Amino acid sequence: MAMSSGTTSTSHVQSGYDYVIVGGGSAGCVLAARLTEDAATRVCLIEAGGKDSNPLIHMPVGFAKMTTGPLTWGLVTAPQKHANNREIPYAQARVLGGGSSINAEIFTRGHPSDYDRWAEEEGADGWAFKDIQKYFLRSEGNTILSGDWHGTDGPLGVSNIPEPNTLSRAFVQSCQEVGMPYNPDFNGSRQEGAGMYQTTTRGNRRCSAAVGYLRPAMGRKNLTVVTGALVLRVVVERGRAIGVEYALGSDKRMARAESEVIVTSGAIGSPKLMMLSGIGPAAHLKSHGIAVVQDLPGVGQNLHDHFGIDIVAELKGHESLDKYNKPHWAAWAGIQYFLFNSGPVTSNVVEGGAFWYADGPGSAPSPDLQFHFLAGAGAEAGVPSVPKGSSGITLNSYTLRPKARGSVSLRSPDPRDKPIVDPNFLGHPDDLRISTEGVKISREIFSQPSLQKYIKHIRFPDQNVRTQAEYEAYARQYGRTSYHPTCTCKMGKDEMSVVDPKLRVHGVDGLRICDSSVMPSLVGSNTNAPSIMIGEKASDLIRGNRQ
Repeated sequence: MAMSSGTTSTSHVQSGYDYVIVGGGSAGCVLAARLTEDAATRVCLIEAGGKDSNPLIHMPVGFAKMTTGPLTWGLVTAPQKHANNREIPYAQARVLGGGSSINAEIFTRGHPSDYDRWAEEEGADGWAFKDIQKYFLRSEGNTILSGDWHGTDGPLGVSNIPEPNTLSRAFVQSCQEVGMPYNPDFNGSRQEGAGMYQTTTRGNRRCSAAVGYLRPAMGRKNLTVVTGALVLRVVVERGRAIGVEYALGSDKRMARAESEVIVTSGAIGSPKLMMLSGIGPAAHLKSHGIAVVQDLPGVGQNLHDHFGIDIVAELKGHESLDKYNKPHWAAWAGIQYFLFNSGPVTSNVVEGGAFWYADGPGSAPSPDLQFHFLAGAGAEAGVPSVPKGSSGITLNSYTLRPKARGSVSLRSPDPRDKPIVDPNFLGHPDDLRISTEGVKISREIFSQPSLQKYIKHIRFPDQNVRTQAEYEAYARQYGRTSYHPTCTCKMGKDEMSVVDPKLRVHGVDGLRICDSSVMPSLVGSNTNAPSIMIGEKASDLIRGNRQ
């Protein structure tokens, strides 16, 4: 395997490949691994970020330190007109493994009805749950669960959290006290209820797509991985994608694709690259002086994301993970992990969770709210904390299937400029209503006996938030991204679709998009496992395997 970076010679990458993959995130790592299983298939994977060598990536608890910083693109949203015109930090990974290298490692797939909706209502033939379940199972290497709903031999390690925090256990008990059933498996036959999340970890280390898929493939002579390279455009000649142009330091390079260019740059990066390449809404491209290669009005439209709203409580004592912010406790945690592979470093912080209904059990065909319990406070960028020296806990909730639609557009024709990301959070009144119910239920959970014995005060929202209007104001002020952007190059057959159900870009031969941007609508869960599933199915589509 040839590995290139910004500091080494890369003249060899100008030679031809069968496939050039743009973006080394979750789906890109899957495709690089699967396509190179055939030794005769030459693949080049190009990633803007660096190798996944930062030690924080591989410690489960490291998630809390990576929601800003050098492993992200440093994006913020456009001012959110329904959220007090705030510019909200918008973490998107810039490293091999993509989101799977910096996320909270939560393994959820969504509700089967999400995929049936894609196929039956949104033009994604072949993507019903019965069609794609096998790809979830093929990817999954579960160390605990098995049977019809789980795979045990896949590249993606999935495990139980080894030592859940006392407060995470109390959270699950408090959920039962408000009437939610205990659920040991959110990816089984029933999604609703409360329990501990399974995580994409193996042996108490993160199992990102880079670790699970790409690393085992790195020794293959038919795989070239280029890191630290910014792809400038997809090169299209006579209606066919023939390769990509990219910058490596001050050098401009060309990687030719004899079969296909495969774009896996995510729901922000993929539409940006399409537009820079002249593929997108014609008027928008012309306004930036970009020659129109293919007028596709849906590129960059239809952005969906989960708008998470946190509540935060201060504790009487120091039972949460916050106590490890103190140097001597942090040192002890490090010793425990490196010598015994145990202790708080094995925690993903976001240990407990729930799927429930805004208007009570049975009020919707499937849960319309998801909850994430964090055994700490202020763990992520932009989340309120507790007074210095105190410990806290956080409960995040969001509307699972928001109706608001946002967009990704170009700021300029310069590939180095960040795009304009406008999720249009709370842009539909139903989203605001369901989201505020999530905050009310969160507060109710924190008020149950199992958690109350640890809680000193609920600080956010404080006791002054009581009326519906006050809850709505709180949601607008404190909501944020849940890191689940999707749907900006959606598959389908209507005029706003960008790819067909085989993920081929309409009107351009030899070009596919194979990542979360092709979802027709957002699934009701975290989005990493579905993105890996998309990569798995795409590998069969590309290889022509029977579906």
